[in-house]
Amino acid sequence: MTRNAPTLRKQVDLSNEELFAATAINTWNTMASRLEKALSTMSDEDLQLEVAPERNRVYYLLGHLTAFHDRLFHQLGLGERLYPALEDSFVTKPDRSSKDSFDGAALRRMFAEISAKVASGLHAMPPAQLLQKAESVSEQDFAAQPLRNRLAALINSTAHMMLHLGQIRLALRPDNKS
Repeated sequence: MTRNAPTLRKQVDLSNEELFAATAINTWNTMASRLEKALSTMSDEDLQLEVAPERNRVYYLLGHLTAFHDRLFHQLGLGERLYPALEDSFVTKPDRSSKDSFDGAALRRMFAEISAKVASGLHAMPPAQLLQKAESVSEQDFAAQPLRNRLAALINSTAHMMLHLGQIRLALRPDNKS
């Protein structure tokens, strides 16, 4: 910035609650978008790549994240899960414990659909609702631990997505495709 250049800052009048909610939602949307972009460049063959020898395949990580994001509907009070059948293949059981149940295109489509619906629900949610208890937490537990709220569930989900996005990028490294 040059010495005489004016500082261009938009004045924003938001409460701390609104800023926290907007920051968390924006970060979640950014990570979901980055993950979708990475997945869009991958073939079904690429989905079979392992993060490391004898470790999870990208296919499993995609299904795993899709299943966990599907859980967000309940956790955030947005409604019922869209694909509860993902739970057994991608949460309860480890990778390769059963035949692949879905093709890569179907998993990508489910991930995109769930991400879009979660994002839509979050944007419609008043910020104060993010500070309410997560749906899986009892009233008694929430009274004792108010940080077990929907915002925490969203932040945990974002961190979970970031972890697996890093693993997917690791699987895509050129020396892993030989």
